[in-house]
Amino acid sequence: MTIPLRRPATPDDAPRLATLLDLAGEGLPRWLWSRMAAPGEDPMEFGAQRAARESGGFSYRHAQVACDAQGSAVSMLLGYRLGPAEDEAEILALPAQLQPLLRLEGLASGSWYVNAVATLPEWQGQGLGSSLLASAEQRARDAGCRELSLIVASENTGAVRLYRRLDYVESGRAPVIEFPGCLHAGDWVLMRKRID
Repeated sequence: MTIPLRRPATPDDAPRLATLLDLAGEGLPRWLWSRMAAPGEDPMEFGAQRAARESGGFSYRHAQVACDAQGSAVSMLLGYRLGPAEDEAEILALPAQLQPLLRLEGLASGSWYVNAVATLPEWQGQGLGSSLLASAEQRARDAGCRELSLIVASENTGAVRLYRRLDYVESGRAPVIEFPGCLHAGDWVLMRKRID
């Protein structure tokens, strides 16, 4: 395999971004999209429509991708600066499965948040995730952030090892509230990295 080109995502990447976000979110995005989509609408198509938007957290504008020789995204990182913590009343109005994640995000307000990083299975083990995480540090510096943050499932031991190797440290936990198709129990773990 050739080394993929890294570039900012475009609206044309939206279907692949939805696939990669669902992979990173271990099925939680697909489940949420199934609740938000119109009756009979494919959840992944709904997710792709959201990725193609110009605004919102899950917009292509927040994503960097690594591409194969045909220009298709095989890996992506979705990240942005976190705003102030959500109000508790707003959190309680959301599905219970999201509430622990939003509370953890609130602990990292102002950091550059790696919302999702994922690589297609056939491209894993080639350092694409590490490369995208390294580029996230520069994007964080460019945004004036002195810290990066991310959330990972405690039972996703491979990802936890990767983040520790890259100097992320645990700074909070909240229990995973299961959803249909949930791959893990355990906790959501907030990890942070200083970039002075």
